[in-house]
Amino acid sequence: MLVPDPKIVRQLLTRYATLQIAQAERHSPTAARELEDVSYTLCVMTAASRVDEAIARADALLARRTPEAAPGRPPEPNGGNGLRLAV
Repeated sequence: MLVPDPKIVRQLLTRYATLQIAQAERHSPTAARELEDVSYTLCVMTAASRVDEAIARADALLARRTPEAAPGRPPEPNGGNGLRLAV
């Protein structure tokens, strides 16, 4: 099974969240189309049929791929920032 690059998955999740916020603040046809594209890409990369499922799978992938903390440094919760992406 192919595993998506965590860096790209993180970038897509960030872009998805940014576009969701932008659309909530002010609807834009351009942003709507880009949101559709990012949602589709997330679904394809995670083998999901719905964007909420894709986000959950991407979140799980990133949680598994989080590198261990450096020696002498406590691990950071939830992959570093303590935040989870909510749909």
